[in-house]
Amino acid sequence: MTRSSVQVWHLRQIKCTLLPDRKIELVAVVTGRVLGAAILLFLSTPIVQAQVTAPKYSNEFLAIGVGARALAMSNAAVARVDDVSAGYWNPAGLMRMPYKHQFALMHAEYFAGIANYDYAAFATALDSSSRFAVSVIRFGIDDIPDTRFLFDANGNVNYDNIRFFSAADYAFLLSYARKLTILNGLRIGANFKIVHRTAGSFANAWGFGLDAGAQTSYGMWDFGIMARDITGTFNAWTHNSSLLADVYAQTGNLLPQSSLEVTLPRLTAGAARRFEFGEKIGVLTAADLEITFDGMRNAPVRTGLFSVSPAVGLEGSYDQKAFVRFGAGQFQRVLNFDGSKRVSWQPTFGLGMQISRFVVDYAMTDLGNQAEALYSHVFSLMLGLNEKSK
Repeated sequence: MTRSSVQVWHLRQIKCTLLPDRKIELVAVVTGRVLGAAILLFLSTPIVQAQVTAPKYSNEFLAIGVGARALAMSNAAVARVDDVSAGYWNPAGLMRMPYKHQFALMHAEYFAGIANYDYAAFATALDSSSRFAVSVIRFGIDDIPDTRFLFDANGNVNYDNIRFFSAADYAFLLSYARKLTILNGLRIGANFKIVHRTAGSFANAWGFGLDAGAQTSYGMWDFGIMARDITGTFNAWTHNSSLLADVYAQTGNLLPQSSLEVTLPRLTAGAARRFEFGEKIGVLTAADLEITFDGMRNAPVRTGLFSVSPAVGLEGSYDQKAFVRFGAGQFQRVLNFDGSKRVSWQPTFGLGMQISRFVVDYAMTDLGNQAEALYSHVFSLMLGLNEKSK
């Protein structure tokens, strides 16, 4: 499983009575399975009441990343991020924001357009030594058919009874950054985040967590560290069991109960260096190491306590107006059919253009393995206002 897998899909066989009409049979089965899969996707929290768990991929939509620039560099951004997107990557980077105010928008479609991923952010300078930012993230699947009422009281199919709902994850980040006068002007920052997850009217969850980050520079080198969910992010799930009682009884599933899900901390450390070739050509190199503490993952370095996964990125620029970017990440151990093992990785690519105060970025990221090449296209836009901050 890759980090871009937002949830773990649990597909179960759905039993139903088929009508002779093959068209009706097909619609009923397909829509029923879509409904069942979508509900089970977002209701896959534990079914034991009052049980607290820490699944490996809790709130995994928050690990996808934001901004086409960072995504094109395989998310190697902790040390060098210097714009409004720092509210997500490392709030300490807000201190390097080139404008007093900056806005950002991003849209991406995943899984052949089934899922939409959107991001919006605003950052502002409070004074010469502090910054504040607000970020909003949504990952959702919309227009999921609800076929619970496909058959009327007489057993006839009525397509007008098909309803639709959305299953979506939301995150709201409030970021604060400050530059210290000690340790070579150390920049520090923190996030307070609110997580809200919904599966139509069937279930919803609220969660809260804290992130903290720091950045520093030494000559041409930049260093950064970002600790996510430092206190653990708790999602409290509430299920509307009455809406699902009949369906779960027919399929032999247990009704889900209210539960508490914990997202364990993860730590990312990074370094970056910029090289200049003449007055207009520059090359930025960056590397991150992500350390997770939720047990053994399918990463190059893994133990029973933690796993380590690297990411590297490269950005070439001309006059700080035109950019081309490459990255390599998602390194994983893969077991071949013959029992041998190999390390797989996913490439990324992107372009960028700065026109006056506007920055337009594009990224092409690989959500599948290299053989399948399931690429997604990501576009983001940033706008800066007022004079550059000192």
